Amino acid sequence: MKFFLLALIFLFALAGAATGQTQPFGKIDTADLKMTSCSFEKDANAMVLFDHQVVVYKGDEILMERHKRIKIFNDHGKDEANIRIEYLGVHKDENVTDVEAETVNLNNKTIEYTAIDPKLIYTQIVDKETKAIIFTFPNVKSGSIIEFKYKWETPYPYNYPDWAFQSLIPTRYSEFDAGFNYNYEFEYIKKVYQPFTIDTAMKVGKKNDIKSARCIWALSNVNSYKIEPYMDYPDEYLQRISLNIHHKYRTWIDVADNMLADEDFGEQLNKNLGKQDAIVNKAKSLKTDDQKIAYIFDTVKNAMKWNKADRWYCIDGVKKAWDKKIGNATEINLILYHLLASANVDAYLLALRTRDYGKLDLQNPTLSQLNRVVVYCKVDSAKRYVLDASDKLNLYNNVPADLMGLYALSMAAETKKYELVTLQTGSTREVTLINGSINAEGKLEGTNQISSTTYSREKYLKRYNDEGEKKYIDELQKDNNGLKITSLKIENMQNDTLPLYQTFEFKYSLTEPDGQYMYFNPNLFTGITNNPFLAETRVSNIDLGCLYSYSINCRYQLPPGYKVDVLPKSTSMQMPDKSIVFKRFEAEQDGSVMIHYTLDYKRSIYTKDEYPSIRDFYNKMYEMLNEQIVLKKQ
Repeated sequence: MKFFLLALIFLFALAGAATGQTQPFGKIDTADLKMTSCSFEKDANAMVLFDHQVVVYKGDEILMERHKRIKIFNDHGKDEANIRIEYLGVHKDENVTDVEAETVNLNNKTIEYTAIDPKLIYTQIVDKETKAIIFTFPNVKSGSIIEFKYKWETPYPYNYPDWAFQSLIPTRYSEFDAGFNYNYEFEYIKKVYQPFTIDTAMKVGKKNDIKSARCIWALSNVNSYKIEPYMDYPDEYLQRISLNIHHKYRTWIDVADNMLADEDFGEQLNKNLGKQDAIVNKAKSLKTDDQKIAYIFDTVKNAMKWNKADRWYCIDGVKKAWDKKIGNATEINLILYHLLASANVDAYLLALRTRDYGKLDLQNPTLSQLNRVVVYCKVDSAKRYVLDASDKLNLYNNVPADLMGLYALSMAAETKKYELVTLQTGSTREVTLINGSINAEGKLEGTNQISSTTYSREKYLKRYNDEGEKKYIDELQKDNNGLKITSLKIENMQNDTLPLYQTFEFKYSLTEPDGQYMYFNPNLFTGITNNPFLAETRVSNIDLGCLYSYSINCRYQLPPGYKVDVLPKSTSMQMPDKSIVFKRFEAEQDGSVMIHYTLDYKRSIYTKDEYPSIRDFYNKMYEMLNEQIVLKKQ
């Protein structure tokens, strides 16, 4: 079981009343109740005062006790009192008992305790393996402390919990007291970026001829977990101790065999879908596999709605999902696979771990690592399509943006041939054309057209669909102070084989003329106006997503009675390995200023050790992009 903070937080089942005289949690310091901010992260809305976990073996069972105490500083921190906890409880793979929890407040000089009413703890069955407990602490306000204890157990000796020292709020003290049984081999991996407060060596003991060991790790003053721009796997850099099982015999072949034997996966592949014959017969009538794939993919993508759930298996099954036209990502893609196979298209299954779920550990072959299945088609020696019909913006002939570069387990269901593959990285192109004129009062008016393909197209459409036109325009105006968009026209929204065209008409107020001079920054509507790499240090690798190519062409007609006084020089620069190239061309011609920028990427992944080079390149590039043109009155 993985106790990553971003996916799984706390487990509750029962609450016991507490009074000021007999507290189950130990004494609360009045100074903590009076505390108004975190000493090492002043802007925090809440803070973990301490978090302590003890894990021991009892025979083959694993027992864990946890005690956590949280301080709420302000109203924004009250969300810490809203709990949704998922655990593997349907088949009793895990169990939670002896929960004690309370809210503590300081009323004048009196400490008041509010116990949790067990009737307000709700349990849901999420799917065939998972339960969720939903709970909200009572009487929470600015200054409150909330805390709880619970016991967790599992009958499976390899279901060992990890430990996260870090969370989305700062932590004053976090301790993991881990007991191990030498009958079960683990490799523990430390992902920690600050000195340990406690880091003991293994203490080996023996009882009833069973050799055991104990280790304690602790950190103090742990800052909240911050998402860095363009992280490759956001959940991988949480400070934690991870426990990996030494699998002497299990392989990815075993994992694939187990999946295909599962009634909620393998047995779903050949289910006959209602009214499928018309789709299959039309696909068979098409001349090429490329046409068949495009037709079936679009049919499933447009018919089905993704319920935003990710599992490697089906919840309702493909027939029910198809009838209701809604399902999880795997159900939708198994429908796609079935229709492709029925149309005699050579299709494979790809089981993977999505980026937001964490990086797939190839040395740890387990079903629990996987959370989505998509489809893989080998059209010919040159064409390889990765198909995920759960997202309406995905294209059949482009690797989905959120899957690029991931490891995946490829399965040929009929022949039982399996292999690990790496999904390729795609490319995208964006062209911006700006035509404007400046008057003597420093007002710029004009039009801007953005042409975008594949992933850039998807990026704009997603924003537009999520936000709606008004908010979409408002966000563009907010990014450019003084900009007013007077009209917007978008073409080819429904035709994903053509570039997306966006045409803006705009007005823009430049800096007011200063006596004889007028200034303006031509870096408008480029999409590269904010430098993402300003931090001096970085803990994560950089994933830019795909290979980008930008071309930005601008023509600004000068105001009457003005001439160019300062025009930035044409120049170019590149990364040391030539993986990113930036070029700028500027010239004056026939009363207008002509500007041309190009930015091309040959790589999308950079290690954190390469960050100084990336940061230096971006700082210089943004300095060039923000150099102003100076106009002088004649």
